[in-house]
Amino acid sequence: MKQILEIKQNLFNLCLESIDSRFQTIQNTINEIQESLTSETKSSAGDKHETGRAMLQLEREKAGNQLAEINKTKVALSKIDIPKTSQTVGLGSVIYTNQANYYIAISAGELTYNNQKFYAISPNTPIGLLLIGKTVNDAITFRAQNFKIESVL
Repeated sequence: MKQILEIKQNLFNLCLESIDSRFQTIQNTINEIQESLTSETKSSAGDKHETGRAMLQLEREKAGNQLAEINKTKVALSKIDIPKTSQTVGLGSVIYTNQANYYIAISAGELTYNNQKFYAISPNTPIGLLLIGKTVNDAITFRAQNFKIESVL
């Protein structure tokens, strides 16, 4: 039981690090855009200056939307009850299959823990939707590959 909790906690932490890294990158982008906006002076050539400011405003808006998405992702991750175990695949489950290992949480890509690879996926992804509700020995087919669930933590 302790080992299961350790795996789940570490995968959760890796997802959190992924979110924090993306957040920091976007925050830096927003700061750079803000700096560019405030450093531009009105002495620049009229239309060119306004076009430059409009482009920076659009970039800032895009970065703001990305920040909002990251916050939604963080909220989704916070809903995971790490100690909870179930025989049925759900949010927070670690799934071992004959093809790959998955962590149902957020889309964070490939994670490595204890020399094992896991794919952190959102329950809303195509493969996530196929896995949700399944149990040990169930099989799914995804992109012409057959996956047999060997273990659910």
